[in-house]
Amino acid sequence: MRHPVARSLFTATIAFALTLQLAACNPKSLTKAPLSQIVVTQLGNPKTFNPALANEIPIVYAYTHEGLLGDNPITQELEGSLAEKWDIDPKNAQKITFTLREGLKWSDGHVLNADDVVFSLKDVYFNPEIPSDAQDVFRIGKDKKFPSVTKIDDRRIEIISPEPFAPLLRQMGSAAILPKHILGKSVTDKVGGKPAFLSMWGSGTPMKDIVCSGMYQFDTYVANQRLSFKKNPYYWRKDTQGVRQPYVDRIVWKSVDNQDTSLLQFRSGGPDLNEPIRPEDFALLKGEEKRGKFTIQVGGPRQGFSYLTFNLNQGKRNGRPLVDPIKSKWFNSVEFRHAINHSIDLDRMITNLFRGLGDRVYSSVPSLSPFYLSPEKGLKTYDYNLAKARALLKKAGFKYTENNQLLDSGGNPVKFTIATNAENVLRAKMVAQIKRDLGKIGMEVSISQLNFGVLIDKMENSMDWEAVLMGFGSGGIDPHNGANIWLTDAQSHHFNRKPAPDSSPLEGRVVADWEQEIDDLYVKGSQEMDETKRKQIYNKTQQIAQEKLPFIYLVNARVMAATRDLIQGIQFPQGGDALWNLHELNTID
Repeated sequence: MRHPVARSLFTATIAFALTLQLAACNPKSLTKAPLSQIVVTQLGNPKTFNPALANEIPIVYAYTHEGLLGDNPITQELEGSLAEKWDIDPKNAQKITFTLREGLKWSDGHVLNADDVVFSLKDVYFNPEIPSDAQDVFRIGKDKKFPSVTKIDDRRIEIISPEPFAPLLRQMGSAAILPKHILGKSVTDKVGGKPAFLSMWGSGTPMKDIVCSGMYQFDTYVANQRLSFKKNPYYWRKDTQGVRQPYVDRIVWKSVDNQDTSLLQFRSGGPDLNEPIRPEDFALLKGEEKRGKFTIQVGGPRQGFSYLTFNLNQGKRNGRPLVDPIKSKWFNSVEFRHAINHSIDLDRMITNLFRGLGDRVYSSVPSLSPFYLSPEKGLKTYDYNLAKARALLKKAGFKYTENNQLLDSGGNPVKFTIATNAENVLRAKMVAQIKRDLGKIGMEVSISQLNFGVLIDKMENSMDWEAVLMGFGSGGIDPHNGANIWLTDAQSHHFNRKPAPDSSPLEGRVVADWEQEIDDLYVKGSQEMDETKRKQIYNKTQQIAQEKLPFIYLVNARVMAATRDLIQGIQFPQGGDALWNLHELNTID
């Protein structure tokens, strides 16, 4: 659930295990030197190979398509990617000129130039007919305008914001650039009244037809088995000795059913990197570290956030409410949500489920961000307090039977379903604990474990759900990366989502005053150029979110990975992702 950005902005949330294997020999070589190869065990299959349409974890285009800029997760600084430099106009901070690297080419040998950048931004990401989470972070101000994008010459692009927009550089630099010579016609051609682009590079596309700018290009794909990547012979990056990067010849994602299978393969000597390590697996792996010839890397709290949320949408589709009106009344009660928060024993969750290797989450803003408001600096928190939870429910008109069953004011028993994605074993355990915790205050909770794709379809298309336990990855240190969650018409505003552009309209959707206030503050925060004032604005958004609780924040695991000593050059960031510098990694026999 992410907008298409350069790989380095999002890979802290990619969960995978890696394995090093020897590849086929080069038939032209007398010595038949083996190809170096890293195999990644991965859950599920990609829904699309189109960077503009992909919104899932893992980011399938992480190695294949780049933006103008990228984030260094060690320094938290922007670095050039396809752009070798960028110049901010000293007289107008809203005007940026990007200069592309000389000699850039696509994986098919075609020149990559400013035409591709202009096409990607103006014709794809800014196109209202192409639904993308990216649009939410690119829109500027109350009028939700896009910046102007102009080609100066083949290597230079000028981008001008229509008004002050603090995250302009980071946002414009993040979008994965797409090949105009391959995809340009599909934007204007129509299929069923919609751009043909929407069906381009789907999961059934031959890999040879997907043209890439990143260090690797797609090679082969067999659903439920594997996806392989091979080196892009035209990739721009070289080391200080002039040697082309990356050094590793091939990457393979092997499909596995669940995290248990990934762990089993790692312990059996196959994968050479297991990331993330689940808290319950840490002690087991730590004891095998020496024998298995691997090192456990430990970072800080995982960025992004896990959460429990309720469907607050009061709208109707074709005259039928999305949510049972009786339950909708509960969910839209702030006291109800406060009571839920007071009833979840997060300390026990950290101790029992996370084995002490977890941290409470208090905000959607990453804790590594300078804009993060901590509890120590005044952010509201909720202690585990069943008496307080019961008092809040009674204040809201609920009552208890002699058997401790919770009823609403109309005598309806309080029961609802929490859904989560079946592939994530830890989330299933979290839901199970929450079910037990809420039972103590008289609520009856059912659990629904769904395939990730099915669950996302429910949240974004049918909107047929009651409560969900899920997580968002971190979009980076700038809070505006959360605009696709907090703006009221944003693609990932799941707790009260507007209908998808190609779905039936809703009648009676209500946007609460506090929702609109957060929306307004996100716009104001993006317009404010003074960092101190921006912090004050985003502090307020975090305070409102904690008061109104559209998300009940839960626990994040500590960032951990097990890396075998065969992989050389790993620099493990605080936020995780052992492969963030994949171009520099090497392998030894």
